Order: sequence, then structure tokens, then C-alpha cells
Amino acid sequence: MADAAPHDSAGHGNPDDPERPARGPVTPASRLIPLIAPAILVGIGCALVLLGLNRAAGRLQYLLWTAIPHGLGIDGFNPWWIILVLTATGATVGLTVWKSPGHAGPDPATTSLVDLPQPPYVLPGLAVATVLALAGGVSLGPENPIAMINIALAYWIGRRFLPDSGPALWLGLAAAGTIAALFGTPVAAALILSEVPAPGALWDRLFAPLVAAVTASLTTLLVAGNDFVAKVPGYPGARPLDLVWALLIGALGALFGLAAVYALPYVHRGFHQIAHPVAMLTAGGLALGVLGALGGEPTLFKGLDQLKELALGYGDHGFWALLGMTVVKLLAMLIAAGSGFRGGRIFPVVFVGVALGFAVSALIPSVPPALAVVCASLGLLLATTRQGWMSLFTAVAIVPDLALLPMLCVAALPAWLLVTGRPEMQLAPEPAAADR
Repeated sequence: MADAAPHDSAGHGNPDDPERPARGPVTPASRLIPLIAPAILVGIGCALVLLGLNRAAGRLQYLLWTAIPHGLGIDGFNPWWIILVLTATGATVGLTVWKSPGHAGPDPATTSLVDLPQPPYVLPGLAVATVLALAGGVSLGPENPIAMINIALAYWIGRRFLPDSGPALWLGLAAAGTIAALFGTPVAAALILSEVPAPGALWDRLFAPLVAAVTASLTTLLVAGNDFVAKVPGYPGARPLDLVWALLIGALGALFGLAAVYALPYVHRGFHQIAHPVAMLTAGGLALGVLGALGGEPTLFKGLDQLKELALGYGDHGFWALLGMTVVKLLAMLIAAGSGFRGGRIFPVVFVGVALGFAVSALIPSVPPALAVVCASLGLLLATTRQGWMSLFTAVAIVPDLALLPMLCVAALPAWLLVTGRPEMQLAPEPAAADR
């Protein structure tokens, strides 16, 4: 009997080794299925890192703002205590940035929510600086540094087990897991990643990140629940005049956001005239303390808990008080980002949008608070992030009422016309300098 002819490469045999059956044709499913297990592990890890750092910051926050002041017999939000704590926070973050390996990561004014992996030695200092800032009342959120930590961990650990994998895989998984953990839903991650240009079918690219996002969001919900929703009075239903208000308030939010975008380079340049990081961040902490003393507790911290408290008691504040909170929080975010504190800008921007929306509703009572809040938040987010889907999703997440969705789509139109082509709220990195 004659030897069998070598099998061809179409899945019928292996021409290099006749004894070994050839692999079948590579299909999208055969590429995606092996990614499920790594995606699940990355998703769980991203959620646990977020929850762990938030828990550490919460414990320290309680110590600084409740336990110690109570022991001293003073109000934890006494103006002088606010100034003292924020100035001390600036000094300790400055020491961390100065002395830690890698200086706690790159300048936060030059980073985005999703960046390339940092070296592992940067992560301890970045984690410490983030916890100190969150606990000390700095007006920045955890999203950027935690995404940076998760991306680096996923990349450096993942490459040990899958050495042939590239950074794109781990960056996508960690970014999706972090975003889903932050918002408590995988939808946000899918929407943000859908805006990233890349070859291939969209859902093939989203498959593994979506697995990580689902796992991360479920982990967060099971451990901590979802506390992103603000209890704003329900939207009574669309009226023709609401279309006009949506257009105007969305544009107003975009203008406030653009004011911050154009101001950031000047604030950044002013603080970076101070050569030493300890002095620079101490000065930033002092400035934040003064603003916090003016604005009070609602204008401190990342803004999520304060947003929910404001939604419950916004009727106790008049127009000028609400507008003052809006301006103070926006300035605090600019100073925090410009002076080198580690943190993200999405959470404080959302607080600014909510405060601005309530201010508009207080000035013009016929404007429904829910409509004003979501449209102002959408405009601010579009200006400061330039991510349309993420901005739209976040606005819906604040007040989850589908009746508002058509109004948000209307509000997005003038807001996007105002912000497109404008500078973004991210500065170009400066040339690397020698370690101080």
C-alpha cells in the first residue's frame, strides 16, 4: 500500500510531521476562547485593587476627618482644620513623589485614563500617593492612577504566563476591568473601548475586554454595591421647551469644561515654577485647603459621596451657593491636577456638572432638576474627556431615567460642536529630567 500523500495546509494534515494531526483552521472563536480565563482573572484583580485602595483611603479619611478632630474636640470640617489637613496632605504626597522609585509615575496632567504600562517599581509610590490624596480631601478621583496600576500589573504578570502576548491585550483587559469596576457596569467599558480605533471586527476586539469588564463589575457589586446613582427628583416627561433647555444647558456645561481645559496649562506652568516636588505639592495643598475652607465639605474629596448628599439637599442651597460650589470645585480640580496630585478628573467633573445643573434649576425653577443635572454633566464631560460614549453613559448613570436619553442626545449636539477641535485636557509630557 502506497504511503499516504502529505496532507495540505487546509486542516487535513501536517506536512512537516505526518504523524501529528494538523490543527484546524484558525477561526475568530478559536482565538477568543483561550482569552476567557485571563480576562476573568484580570477583571477580578482590577476590582480588588480598586476596592483595596478605596478601603485604605476610607480608613485614613476617617482618621483624618473624624477620629483625630473628635479627639481634639473640634469640628472635622472647621476651615482651619481643612487648611491644615490639605496642606499636610500636599507635603506627604510631595515627599512620596520625591523619594519613591519612579516618582509615583508620570505627571498626572500629562496622562489619560488609559496609557501604556508603567514599570513595576513605579506602582508602590503611585498607590501611596493616590491613597493620601483620596483620604486628604484632594479634588481628584481614583480612576487614572488605579487604571495605571491595573494596566501595569496585568501586563507584567500576564507576560510571565503568556510571553508571546503583546501590551494591547493586557492594556485592553485591565482598562475594561478598571472602568467597569469604577462604574459598577460593563457597559461603560464597552462604550469607551469602542471609541479606540483598531483593526478587526468590533465585537472580536471587545470580547475579551467585555469578559474582564463583566467580571470586574460583578466583583465590585458583590463586595461593595453600586453607589454611583444620585437620587435626583424624577423627570416629569419631555416637553417641547425641554429641547431648548437641553441645548442651552449642554452648551453651558461645555463652556465651563472648556474654561478648565484652557486654564490647566497656566495653572500647571505656575505650580511647576516651584522646582522641588515637596514645595510644589505643599503649595498646592495649601491652595486646596483655602478653597476647601471657602466651599466647605461638599467641595472636598473625589466628589461621589458629596454628589449624592447634594442631590438629597440641593433645595437647601440657593443659586449663588450652588454656583459657588461649581466654581470652587472646578478650581480645586484644576489646582490638584496642575500641582501634581495623583488622581483622575472624571469624578470631580461629574460633581461640577451636578452642582451646575442644580444651580440652573434654582435660577429657573421651570427647568426640571434631572434634566439640568444630566445635560450640564454631559457638556462638562465632553469638554474634559472628548469621549462621547463615556460622557453619555456617565450622564445616564447619574440619573438612570431612559426618558432623559433623547434630551441628552439633543444636548450633546451643541456641546460637541463647541468642544471638537479644541485643545484637550491633557498636556504633552515634558522632556525627562534627571532624578532630583
